[in-house]
Amino acid sequence: MTRYEGNFQNSNARIAIVASKFNEIVTHHLVHGALATLKQFGISEENIDVYWVPGSFEIGFAGKKILNSNKYDGIMTLGAVIKGETDHYSMIIQNVTNAIMQMNLEAEIPVTFGILTTENIEQALQRSGLKVGNEGSSTAQSLLEMISLNKIIA
Repeated sequence: MTRYEGNFQNSNARIAIVASKFNEIVTHHLVHGALATLKQFGISEENIDVYWVPGSFEIGFAGKKILNSNKYDGIMTLGAVIKGETDHYSMIIQNVTNAIMQMNLEAEIPVTFGILTTENIEQALQRSGLKVGNEGSSTAQSLLEMISLNKIIA
């Protein structure tokens, strides 16, 4: 049996982050966590581009355009969909998830999912670095591992 797994040795990798401005009090922390983690593993700021879109719904459109540019080794998506008191929560998260999954399946590079889905703002803040870790950081680690594994498989 041969075992393959990615690592964090991707110092020359070009990374795109697509982040939602909606719920920016949360997504700002997600992006900050992602950037800190990428830098921790040797990715220079010059190799990271952050694209801010109005809301999570627009992540799929921007991600697809970025994917088609062939400029990056991986794309990270970051957003926060908070249920609150609206009915459109389920529609938004289902469509965002489907768009990101479709990109991931069609792409030659990894596309990672860092969209928080929470019941309220307090839960979102907790998962963006206040107490329960930072989903942006976790998503960055996953992306680095997948970029490495993608190079092994290719």
